[in-house]
Amino acid sequence: MHLSSVQLVSVLLVALVSLVSAAPPSTPHHVARRSFFNLQCKGVYDAAIFARLDRICDDCYNLFREPTLFTLCRQDCFTTDYFKGCVEVLQETDQLELFKTYIKQLHGADPGI
Repeated sequence: MHLSSVQLVSVLLVALVSLVSAAPPSTPHHVARRSFFNLQCKGVYDAAIFARLDRICDDCYNLFREPTLFTLCRQDCFTTDYFKGCVEVLQETDQLELFKTYIKQLHGADPGI
């Protein structure tokens, strides 16, 4: 009985690996660009800048594991106090002026944070 359980797990593991390796390549560029517009960003899209700001919110989410925090951090193209709070919690306040410049480019206006 034990041997058949091991065999079943092995078959399932091989099937899972095959399924993952056969999956089409992901297109993060298109997803990120769609997110850019969904966040009401009206400035100039730059994938590297968007990814850097998005990473702040992702790291903040990983720290607190609160799904609404991730959404609030990104809301209105990273211009909320939640984004600034995440920058502070992640101890990246020395980068805040750079982030404001990034937000201004993506948002198309002064971020006001």
